[in-house]
Amino acid sequence: MTRIYLVRHGETAWNAQRRIQGSTDIPLNDTGREQAAVTGRLLARREWDAIYSSPLSRAFETASIIAREVGLPAPATRDALMERAYGEAEGLDWEEVDRRFPGDDPVPGRETREQVTDRVIPALIDLAEAHPGGDIIVVSHGGVIRSVLNEVDPGMEHGPISNGSIHSILHSDGTLELLVFNDPIDVLSLDCATGSIDEQNALEGRDAVHS
Repeated sequence: MTRIYLVRHGETAWNAQRRIQGSTDIPLNDTGREQAAVTGRLLARREWDAIYSSPLSRAFETASIIAREVGLPAPATRDALMERAYGEAEGLDWEEVDRRFPGDDPVPGRETREQVTDRVIPALIDLAEAHPGGDIIVVSHGGVIRSVLNEVDPGMEHGPISNGSIHSILHSDGTLELLVFNDPIDVLSLDCATGSIDEQNALEGRDAVHS
């Protein structure tokens, strides 16, 4: 069995402005770097075998800060861990989304939840199988983490996925199951939490209402 600790990246300027980021590469702001450091110090209470990251800079810098705190080499990246693509909605805030894509209007170029799941779940299983019996950190994005939770713990109401939050997953015999949403190791990191993915991203907020 392998334990995977999913971490959402720290805050960016677009998070603070409630703009949809998706595959747009927006860096951390200073608050995000502090969140990453706090999360890293909490994770340093345990021993780790490896750390992986989405290649987008906000996730990679978060993972790099965490790696320094826990004493691991620089994170390896996996394209499959990138944030959900939101197509023509990227860069828009809530008011702009409601104006351009009212109600349930489709957003051109938006990746479906199923497409996200189809690329992320096999990648997590591959990483777990590369570290049998180990403990690994995976830094990714709110939309990705939400998709994973919906797949491995279906039908459950999950709370806010805040910047810097930690969620533990168990891999066993090719399957994944949720251990803890907002893992207890994560309690102190919530002291400096900003918004959740559903508060910062108008389209994820809509999904949360309909799920």
